[in-house]
Amino acid sequence: MADIIQLLPDHVANQIAAGEVVQRPASVVKELLENAIDAESTEIKLIIKDSGKTLIQVIDNGKGMSVTDARLSFERHATSKIRAAEDLFNLHTKGFRGEALASIAAIAHVELKTKQEQDELGTQIEIEGSDLKAQNVVVTPKGTSLAVKHLFFNIPARRNFLKSNAVELRHIIDEFHRVALAHPSIVFAMYHNGSEIFNLPSSNYRQRVVNIFGGKTNEKLVPVEETTEVLKISGFVGKPEFAKKTKNEQFFFVNNRFIKSPYLNHAINSAFEGLVKDGAHPSYFLNLTVDPKTIDINIHPTKTEIKFDDEHTLYAILRSAVKHSLGQFNIAPVLDFDSDPNLNTPYDYKDKSVATPPTIEVDRDFNPFKEKVSHGGGSSKPVVAFKKQNTSSWDSLYVGLESKSTQQDHNFSEVEFESDSKNETLFDDSQTETTQATYQLHNKYIVSTIKSGMLLIDQHRAHQRVLYENLLKNMTVKEAVSQQLLFPLQLHFSSTELPILIQLKEDLESTGFVFSSVKDHTIEITGVPLGVPESEVSIILEQLISDVEQEVPDSNFSATDLLAKSMAKSLAIKTGQSLNKQEQEHLVNSLFACKEPTVSPTNKTTFITMSVDDIDKKFM
Repeated sequence: MADIIQLLPDHVANQIAAGEVVQRPASVVKELLENAIDAESTEIKLIIKDSGKTLIQVIDNGKGMSVTDARLSFERHATSKIRAAEDLFNLHTKGFRGEALASIAAIAHVELKTKQEQDELGTQIEIEGSDLKAQNVVVTPKGTSLAVKHLFFNIPARRNFLKSNAVELRHIIDEFHRVALAHPSIVFAMYHNGSEIFNLPSSNYRQRVVNIFGGKTNEKLVPVEETTEVLKISGFVGKPEFAKKTKNEQFFFVNNRFIKSPYLNHAINSAFEGLVKDGAHPSYFLNLTVDPKTIDINIHPTKTEIKFDDEHTLYAILRSAVKHSLGQFNIAPVLDFDSDPNLNTPYDYKDKSVATPPTIEVDRDFNPFKEKVSHGGGSSKPVVAFKKQNTSSWDSLYVGLESKSTQQDHNFSEVEFESDSKNETLFDDSQTETTQATYQLHNKYIVSTIKSGMLLIDQHRAHQRVLYENLLKNMTVKEAVSQQLLFPLQLHFSSTELPILIQLKEDLESTGFVFSSVKDHTIEITGVPLGVPESEVSIILEQLISDVEQEVPDSNFSATDLLAKSMAKSLAIKTGQSLNKQEQEHLVNSLFACKEPTVSPTNKTTFITMSVDDIDKKFM
């Protein structure tokens, strides 16, 4: 039988490896930035075109490479980071696998320019799909410039899986944040399609966080510092009142390497338990320094997952450190709940004696059971009076009160009934013949009757549908009504959130929002849609940003539709909100006046029906 196992060619093996290392343009950005940091650079530039689909270029002023190193760097498993297997447990560099450049060169056009400080001339290498096209001597400054063009040019299936430019750019910005936050001493700059996105000077950690996420972030940060034999923690957590609906401001760094750890994230959430609302995520920017021998980074090619020797100890230390910081800076509530100091006795009066005891005046002639006498006949209302009785025995005071209280409970007035026959009219069927059309069940569902049986409506989803269709009508058919604010409302957003709102500004204005200025991470609003409370505006916009970031747009993606869905979800009445009869009936009528009353904007069922036969079967 013929042999069937054969060795794969290098270019095929590189494309297979690229499937793990390079998943999207953001993966290339991560690998190139980390290589620039390992080259001991102090200034790094990232240049992007068409969200990385056309060009990704990283320019650094690091130590550069020799001619031999430049050519060898594109070979598989060629690296300057480690020499032996034992080095995997004593890593001080970002990369160590020697796969990144080989994988990138297999699926893109790559141009490398590099020069060491002592050399007069540098080296230029051009590679297309693992094939070396040119190697020349070139004049270039010290450091390395690596340009990746036409990503996935030879794998069209992978290129078709890429999302829209806006989505891919957000992933690139996320990777840029992770690298820039881990190294605040390095100068970073980022450009997209010729415009500057970030220009981060060398600074301390707090300033780097503020430079990335906006000036108002400074007041939100609570420092966290803890040093033990096992772990050193430094960084910041956000105040509970600034918790966000997304996890965009949650960063863990272990030995200056960004990681994802649901277990350690649970420790943070546990420390914030009871301080943030349900569904909100606290912000944190934490650096963990541990012994490199106690962690294993070689779990996945992306190197964002780490195995710890003793996760339980790290969990306990991290949780305690965060709770301690929240308490130390008076973020967590204390037991006295800010008691009024005016109610406390001053220390000077502690040992003083009372000079003169307070006098108490008593009206000894006061008698609550004394018969009242009405003066003047202006009022036709009968006056309720207690008859004077002998008070020699205390139990005689309560004789006859039981029957009177019963009568008063029936008519809820001060008029006493002359006979029991009048009480009978309260229960006359002619007066109680009113039927309630709707009922609210557990402040969540509205129950209504129909000819065939019973209708059960989810109030939150139903209101979403009503608001969604009204908002769409305002944005597409008629001009929305806006209510002016007495004082302008100023809201602050990060550099990643602000472009999203600017992109949706026109659609927001069609719903009734009025913007007076948009600049320097700040939006000033002078008008809001009719019926939208001022306190809900920031929540609505945060929810909108979250929905836009998590949305996976396709060819027929509509910003107007997404905006209407997001605003309907924010403004709809919530589960647990009590409604009176008129509100219930109005919601039911509004729902069935919609074009699609059966489903919510997110295609979830708004109501179910149960026929009398279905109910009868329950009793069989």
